[in-house]
Amino acid sequence: MSFTVVPVLDLKEGLVVHARLGARTHYHPLTGSCLVDSAEPAAVVEALCALYPFPALYLADLDAIEGRGDHRALIAALVARFSSLTFWVDAGIKTRVELKALLALPRVRAVLGSESQTGPELLAYALTWAADRILLSLDWRGEEPLDPAGLRDCPELWPDDVIVMTLARVGSKAGPDRARLEAVRCAAGPRRRIWAAGGVRDVDDLLALKHAGIAGALVATALHEGQIGRTELLRLAEPVV
Repeated sequence: MSFTVVPVLDLKEGLVVHARLGARTHYHPLTGSCLVDSAEPAAVVEALCALYPFPALYLADLDAIEGRGDHRALIAALVARFSSLTFWVDAGIKTRVELKALLALPRVRAVLGSESQTGPELLAYALTWAADRILLSLDWRGEEPLDPAGLRDCPELWPDDVIVMTLARVGSKAGPDRARLEAVRCAAGPRRRIWAAGGVRDVDDLLALKHAGIAGALVATALHEGQIGRTELLRLAEPVV
């Protein structure tokens, strides 16, 4: 059984910020990382690539998600510069035009966040047009679903990759929400891959997720604070015993 760690970069006003508890107004530029002494996105990506050959990175364009600008040019520059990576991008996409513009970039997969969707139409269209480049993020803040369209209750609409994003656990060191992950995994059925986002503390959390049948995890804080390093990432690549 494979398990993939996907590092996360949260982008705000041109810099990588430290996400914590989903309180975006309080996110500040990344500091104190054991990997890089900079919040410049390219420097952070370089440091992550030096740590481990990650196959993908997750980029959250917080300005676009909150409707106050975007990082389109920056994302395009990162894609062009780091040709070994696939980029999973949540840019608050709400329309077909926005979706097509993002997927015009090579090696980009579009993350449709449930908090940004007002109905099922865009997800349904995306799956007829570019199914292999679409991920759905089912977003929660604590016990509150951020899901105006009710997509969490429509597993028949889900793509092959579904992220369970628990914003209240992001940067919290509280551990993944394993009960919610298991509920989504059961609803999704065996064909789909479920990804954990929020709360990962260390390699033991990742190993527990791997044994539970989760496909991988989105991680930021534990990488920058050194709880998960190259040794731990290599350990994850070992077969399940």
